Amino acid sequence: MCIIYKQKGNDPLITVKAPGKLYIAGEYAVVETGYPSIIVALNQFVTVEISRSKSYGSIVSKQYRDDSVFWRRQGDQMILDNRDNTFNYIISAIRLTEAYAQALNRPMDLYDLRINSDLDSPNGKKYGLGSSAAVTVATVKALCQFYQLPLTKSQLFKLSAIAHLDVQGNGSLGDIAASVYGGWIAYRSFDRNWLIAARSEQSLTELVNQPWPHLQITQLTPPRDLRLIIGWTGTPASTSHLVDKVAIQKSRQHQVYDQFLMESKKCLEELIQGFKDGSLETIKTGIKRNREILQHLAAFTKVAIETPTLKKMCDIAVENSAAAKSSGAGGGDCGIVVIDKHTDVDSMIQRWQENGITRLSLSVHPVIDINKE
Repeated sequence: MCIIYKQKGNDPLITVKAPGKLYIAGEYAVVETGYPSIIVALNQFVTVEISRSKSYGSIVSKQYRDDSVFWRRQGDQMILDNRDNTFNYIISAIRLTEAYAQALNRPMDLYDLRINSDLDSPNGKKYGLGSSAAVTVATVKALCQFYQLPLTKSQLFKLSAIAHLDVQGNGSLGDIAASVYGGWIAYRSFDRNWLIAARSEQSLTELVNQPWPHLQITQLTPPRDLRLIIGWTGTPASTSHLVDKVAIQKSRQHQVYDQFLMESKKCLEELIQGFKDGSLETIKTGIKRNREILQHLAAFTKVAIETPTLKKMCDIAVENSAAAKSSGAGGGDCGIVVIDKHTDVDSMIQRWQENGITRLSLSVHPVIDINKE
């Protein structure tokens, strides 16, 4: 999380960046409480700038100039002037962070918020890098800086997770964790039913300052010879819609779904151990196995997780001594390749291009030190 201060008149301009993410393994199972996944933060960002305003506050996105939002204060309440907007995650992050600031006795103020994202393609298509999570994290972080609120990584994750969940309604929130912590992480999701109940009984400050049941976020160190390559199909996908489709089938086929969960958990625990042991071969084996597990899930749910283009991308990679699979919910977006960094990949990339697959020039964003960045 990069924080930069510039002067605008007598007031500081706060600039915050939050990285995007890609799921490496454990998709779909991770939405269930306590089931493991591996996620990586990437060096593409959502940038949020915030500066004090005097009359009207504004929320402006470089990507959505026509949908800029203007607002005013009515006491401590934020009153929007235009109700229909594309900034639901930003608005949710603002409302929640301001509630947190008021709980800590900070007076409310007016400000201009400017958002810029390089998590989408130049023509506006989504890469599937978790832009909604990154903008939520960056907005919460910027406002905490603006209101001078002390913040740990754990608190930032919890505030951002609540704000994001209020809009999306489902998902594991692992993309929030990647944007907060950076680097490679092992992530197990918290009990969302507990959170729903706790929000009606506890204050926001109590919620963010206590352990959440089953939540685990652990930094991982990849082997030195591991190389991560990302391919993009050019076709965007809706994570929430795909997760909803799987959830419908889950309710109809409990036993098959429970078998999927058991196999995913075993696979991910072995994968995480591969990171701890520094074993590239163990990691590659785990990636291949997780691909098979997701293929079985797709077969019984009738959800197109691995599209023909994603399958082609993965098959080409496997033919070049790599391990590969779809990333995230699948249905389009990106696939990931894990390969020995000493292996030549030129022929693989050439074949990707011939099949309409774009290699994204992305690298892993390092672990974030919230006190320095």
